[in-house]
Amino acid sequence: MAEPVVRIPDAKVALSTASVYPESTATAFEIAARLGYDGVEVMVWNDPVSQDIDALRRLSDHHRIPILAVHAPCLLITQRVWSTDPWTKLQRARAAAEKLGASTVVVHPPFRWQRQYARDFVTGIWRMADETDVRFAVENMYPWRYRDREMLAYAPDWDVTKDDYRHFTIDLSHASTARADAMQMVDRMADRLGHVHLADGNGSAKDEHLVPGRGSQPCAELLERLALTGFDGHVVIEVNTRRAMSGAEREADLAEALAFTRLHLASPSSPASPATVSSPAAPAAAPPSKPPAPPSKPSGSSTPTASSASTGSASSDVPSGAAMPSSRSSSPSSPKSRAAFRRPKARRR
Repeated sequence: MAEPVVRIPDAKVALSTASVYPESTATAFEIAARLGYDGVEVMVWNDPVSQDIDALRRLSDHHRIPILAVHAPCLLITQRVWSTDPWTKLQRARAAAEKLGASTVVVHPPFRWQRQYARDFVTGIWRMADETDVRFAVENMYPWRYRDREMLAYAPDWDVTKDDYRHFTIDLSHASTARADAMQMVDRMADRLGHVHLADGNGSAKDEHLVPGRGSQPCAELLERLALTGFDGHVVIEVNTRRAMSGAEREADLAEALAFTRLHLASPSSPASPATVSSPAAPAAAPPSKPPAPPSKPSGSSTPTASSASTGSASSDVPSGAAMPSSRSSSPSSPKSRAAFRRPKARRR
């Protein structure tokens, strides 16, 4: 059986409900199902539906689209959602994920002013991860900037790779805002990378969350890396569509983001070994009807050598089946090659 041309990982492509803001959580489910996303990540925020497990289950059942991840309410605007206690928020996020069949809870590192929470955060996340099969994937953040000033708002650090977590979320828009090298961050996360927030950025101090392909981040490169390594987490489209002038324009942006992700979340199959790659064979020279006449002058050894034969190699830039020119001519019509291909005169008996 022929091997497939490309390798596509088991990773599912989901839509974050935050991507339809200021539309509702219910609208996100509707759009995700209509466009063909594999699932939804629920951003738990001020929309009451996002906080209601029963309402979320009904939406999932109605649109026949699974909930793959729950984003805990870690934003400034969600400080009072579910509780004011950060550990209670994470416990409720875990319970929601377990009841809804989601495999991942996304969590931000604490704000620096949450001193006790920040002090216990790393050990606390490990403790909670040990109590469930749900992944707690800690997300990279960024310094807050205003003009020439910078504030380190997160603790232990906005760069979560500086601490020891079981699973990470990489957010490319956050990496752009931090002016960090996203691929180096992915290298540091290594096999603990469990979740991806896919969005683009141009290095602005504002967290841009552009449609992938519209900024300077290595969105395509990351997706191809994930395909090559057999990534089994989720890739979540988390983009900003607040400037969309209509529902149709918002939906077009989300369709474009999905198409981009599907296109690049693939890698070529392992190339065949040199022994199995064959180039078109050069036609054999027709044998002469009679032995060639001896040369008028001795011309040195006439034994063919490896260097006198064509050794053209296959190239990925050449269409399959196309003839590939040799670096040296092997045609018996040239004077030099006649000497190499000349046969000795047969002896008469």
